[in-house]
Amino acid sequence: MNPAPEVNIPRKPRILVAPLDWGLGHATRCIPVIYELLKHKCEVWLAGEGAQEILLKQEFQDLCFLNLPGYRVRYGRHASSMLWNMITQSGSILRTIRKENDWLKKMLKEYGFAAVISDNRYGLYHPSVPSIFITHQLTIKSPLGRWSERLLQKRAYQYINHFSECWVPDFAGETSLASELSHPAVLPEIPVRYTGLLSRFDKKEIKETEGHLLIVLSGPEPQRSILEEKIIKEIAHYPGTATVVRGLPASVNIIPSTNQIRFYNHLPAEELSREMSRAEYIISRSGYSTIMDLVKLQKKSILIPTPGQTEQEYLGKYLSEKKQAVCIAQRRFSLNNAIKQAKEFSYHIPVAGNEHSLHIAVEKLMVSIH
Repeated sequence: MNPAPEVNIPRKPRILVAPLDWGLGHATRCIPVIYELLKHKCEVWLAGEGAQEILLKQEFQDLCFLNLPGYRVRYGRHASSMLWNMITQSGSILRTIRKENDWLKKMLKEYGFAAVISDNRYGLYHPSVPSIFITHQLTIKSPLGRWSERLLQKRAYQYINHFSECWVPDFAGETSLASELSHPAVLPEIPVRYTGLLSRFDKKEIKETEGHLLIVLSGPEPQRSILEEKIIKEIAHYPGTATVVRGLPASVNIIPSTNQIRFYNHLPAEELSREMSRAEYIISRSGYSTIMDLVKLQKKSILIPTPGQTEQEYLGKYLSEKKQAVCIAQRRFSLNNAIKQAKEFSYHIPVAGNEHSLHIAVEKLMVSIH
């Protein structure tokens, strides 16, 4: 009896996905990308550390995870010191970019990745495999004005142009959420593809609770804690109900809840989506990933930009002018005044738009792999 012929079963394409460690937003907007890759029968591996690792492992318990140190950027307590802090840390950031590029070379040899998807990690490119760079910041805002923005863009493009393609999580047309951040006058030399919104949430048919607030704290320290202290002082006197999500998935310290005010260090995506759906107003930073979630769920929001973070300040001002959100500076924030302003505000929230752009982007990536 002849032995059965060997059957060569093709291995699934192994794709590495790695988000930046500046807040959780880079990790959360990778979630729909990961799900789309899984739909295309890819073997997805993840890389990162700290809070990003915890969040992604909670969402994708069965996926392999590699430790990759982050940029570990520190922010000052005052907006005026933000620029100086970034200048003093620029050497460390550049060293991290070189280290992550060396790290990727080793991982490609060891694990044979067919492609790499980097969310704002400038060193994760390699000429031997398709390397995708995800960013909404093709213009990097600076407090020093246009000349410095052009300089920063030129420097960023020197890295981005090493990649195979740039995916921009925004609409391609006039309904852009990030305006000139994602639609600069000059694009990178590599192909640029607009993927539409990258949100991990789907709109649910859950009735809003009148007066209910969802407060989502996030971003780097110490500004996250400074805003939290302000919120805790004021929420104690709020006459309605509220849920406060502290944005600390790794923390074991808890703040006691009451019948009216519930505190959570972190909520899984499904529970957070429900909380967002039932809230009348959502109070959060004006981080771009949060803004995409708010548009996807069609929610009224009160945005508080991180002081000195020029991107968030620009987005908050832009969205306020477009009547898409109320924006209040942290130093002037008062909960009662913010709610009053939101009730008088005429919200015009855009529709999320084309849901197939990400699907097309991943399909094109699959073709380039095969």
